[in-house]
Formats: sequence, C-alpha cells, structure tokens
Amino acid sequence: MSDSTPHDTPAPPFGGRSRSELGRIVVPEDELLGRVAALGKEITADYADRPPLLVGVLKGAFLFMSDLARHIDLPVELDFMAVSSYGSATKTSGVVRIIKDLDTDLTDRHVLIVEDIVDSGLTLAYLRKNLAARNPATLEVCSLLVKEGLQKVDPDLRYVGFRIPPVFVVGYGLDVDECYRNLPYVCEYAEPDR
Repeated sequence: MSDSTPHDTPAPPFGGRSRSELGRIVVPEDELLGRVAALGKEITADYADRPPLLVGVLKGAFLFMSDLARHIDLPVELDFMAVSSYGSATKTSGVVRIIKDLDTDLTDRHVLIVEDIVDSGLTLAYLRKNLAARNPATLEVCSLLVKEGLQKVDPDLRYVGFRIPPVFVVGYGLDVDECYRNLPYVCEYAEPDR
C-alpha cells in the first residue's frame, strides 16, 4: 500500500483551457499505473487457485477496475453495482442506495469488491453487509484510494492503492457532478465560488 501526499504540481489545463477548480495533483498518472500493475500481481498471487469475481462499484471504479483486470493473470469474471451516497454533492448524504444490482449469483464465489475511494466507509460497510448476505465463499475489498482519518472504524481493506489526505479529489474515474472522470491522474477539486 502506498501513501500519497499532494504534489506541488498543479493540474494542467484540461480540454485546452484552464480549470481553476482543479488543484494540485494528488496521484500522478505514472504512479497510478505502476500501483495498479502491482495490485494486479498481488491479486494474481493471492487468488492463484481460486479466480475471483471482481465486483466494480460504478461509476467511479470503472477505469481502475478495467486497468486492474488487465493486470490480473487469471480468468476473472466481472460484474458491476451502482450505489449512491453523494448525488451531485461533494459531501456524502449519509444515505446509501442501490441503483444497479449485480447480475451474478455470489453463492460460493470468491468476491473482490473493487472501489474507487473509501472516505467515511459508509458505502463500503453497506456493500459488505449486503454482499455477505449472498453467501460468497470469501469477500474482500480492493480500493484505489483511502482518505486518511475519516473512517470511524477500520475499513479492513485487503488491497489499497494509495492513502491520501482528506480532500475531495477527481480524475481516474472520480467525478464531481459527472465531470473529470477522464483525467489520467487524481487531483484535488476546489469547489468554485458561486
């Protein structure tokens, strides 16, 4: 697992124009890609005799899960859930709801939840409880990012990409109101004055 502190490098212009709401880069593209490859190797070794079902949490984890799956040298299967606790806000509402459920039966499967980010841990706790009730053989979590200091209890994550400061971030699948998912790095987002 890696710790990441914001770099002094400001996010470059996006789409050919300056974006004042994009702050410092928290995780540069090269670090992201290197860590995802390393996580893929760890998962390959840990699941060698029991290929996992990767459960991606939409929409934020889709880029991470796509890259991660290509670095797992096993015949993995993929499925997706969509849950929401944010809406269009930059702070969680505290209420988790399922928007899209899985298509796959989890009974006796080795399930690896693939998350983009863990901040309060509320969504992850809800997902774990919900999926554990479906009788998987094992249930583990791989999160690209964990915001330091926001969890009331240890989220007990098997795989962590980066631990970051408790700032709102966008890029590499993470968004604000559906924008900035396609940035190739993770950077701070400073809510513009209204």
